[in-house]
Amino acid sequence: MMAIRSLSLRTKTTYRLFTTTLTTNPEPFKPFSSQSLPSSASPTPPSTQLINDISRILSDYRSPRHDIVSALTPFASGITTDLVEQILKRCNNLGFSAHRFFLWAKNLPGFVHSKDSFHILIDILGRSKQFPLIWDFLGEMKNSQSSEISSAIFWIIFSAYSRANLPSDAIRAFNNMVDYRINTSINDLDQLLYVLCKRRHVRDAQLFFDRIKHEFNPSVKTYSILVRGWGYIGESKEAQKVFDEMLVRGCCVDVHAYNSILESLCKGGNVDEAHRLFRGMRSKGLEPDAFTYSIFIHAYCNANDIHSAFRVLDRMKRYNLVPNVFTYNSIINRLCKNDRIDEAYQLLDEMLERKVKPDLWSYNAILAFHCNRLEVNMATKLVSRMDQDSCDPDRNTYNMLLKMLIRVGRFDRVTELWEKMESSGFHPSASTYAVMVHGFCRKKGKLEDACRYFEMMVDDGIPPYSATCELLRNKIIGLGFPEQVEILAEKMERSTSCTIQDLSSIMRGNRKNMKLTKEEDSSEESDY
Repeated sequence: MMAIRSLSLRTKTTYRLFTTTLTTNPEPFKPFSSQSLPSSASPTPPSTQLINDISRILSDYRSPRHDIVSALTPFASGITTDLVEQILKRCNNLGFSAHRFFLWAKNLPGFVHSKDSFHILIDILGRSKQFPLIWDFLGEMKNSQSSEISSAIFWIIFSAYSRANLPSDAIRAFNNMVDYRINTSINDLDQLLYVLCKRRHVRDAQLFFDRIKHEFNPSVKTYSILVRGWGYIGESKEAQKVFDEMLVRGCCVDVHAYNSILESLCKGGNVDEAHRLFRGMRSKGLEPDAFTYSIFIHAYCNANDIHSAFRVLDRMKRYNLVPNVFTYNSIINRLCKNDRIDEAYQLLDEMLERKVKPDLWSYNAILAFHCNRLEVNMATKLVSRMDQDSCDPDRNTYNMLLKMLIRVGRFDRVTELWEKMESSGFHPSASTYAVMVHGFCRKKGKLEDACRYFEMMVDDGIPPYSATCELLRNKIIGLGFPEQVEILAEKMERSTSCTIQDLSSIMRGNRKNMKLTKEEDSSEESDY
């Protein structure tokens, strides 16, 4: 009954929103995460609450003009190395405030950061593209010797630059490792090539490899990374060149190397050539493994040739090879797209029989089939099966279910599902709230519900998407309540979140005055 009571409390506020004048202040909501617990429930453990409170501060104090030190000071006595790590992991999208929190903790008397905390922070700064801060931070680490600067730190930097589409900077970071007393090894080179290829910077990776390969002793793994990289972007001819060079250099080609070229050929559309190489593996003393066969299954599923995919699956059974969950998911996904849902369920049963545990992708592919067809009962049964198999729903699971239930008008079930989310410890994100607000805006007579969930989001300190603000604003004005838009905007201005305060200008219709940082704007998703 917790969620029902929470919603009824918020209904009073939303009702007042549509019945009071502009001068009346709406009754403030309690945040979703801080609703009073029923007497039968145990209180939140102090450490968990401390993580929630400090994480909220980091989210609210994103701007350089905010005095985050004063906000954090009351929590100084409870800071531990484990707590810092957990907070940094929770706030991995808040580069600037996470960095300020790290420095604040570092200056506490007697406090010493763990090695993992340094790695986590560098990863956070990389994800938020704060590269100057990374190098300043490394310089401080080098001068103070506060923590070892290892190859693992540079691997994080390689990944960050590659993710930001800055391959030349990733390569420059590799060359700079010597300045930090690190002698580069083939493992460092492999890691650089891997992250470059993973982000489709294969040509940059190949050019750099060709320039320095004589300084190292490239292994089968090194060449396989490049082979797979070329295949990833569909350049099977280039993949073949690298594979041939590996043979010329006398590398001992193993099954993994063959899998790389087979995968590259299949992704490049040369399945027949891949089959030719596959047939010659055993004559070279190489026994195809489960991954070898899965390459062809993925290729056939991508080509919508489900019959051939099942043929390969049957051959694996003859050789007593068990596909992994990703291979099964590829077939399940294709079956769902082809409206062959019964066979998808049969495959799900086969996975359990063969001791392959279905994951969220397995269930969500089938759930999407039911939700898109508004099959409430089938979707509900599948979720019950997930519970029995100890597979916890994720954001996509909840979003699909909520969207479907709103579309069919099962608002009672929406409340039940929200209660389940709350009791299971799932914290709705901006995308989940967007599903609610957008969904209710499209249902006749449900504008107050849309406003209620919007206010819940604001009170939880979760910045809404700009599209959500615009949709709700236009809906309210379209029904003739322009003064209520101002009430919502004022509520947003009173938020402790700097981002929500800025978004109030969009609620007022002044989008051109809105300036989101890249960190905040890049979080917008399309689940709704």
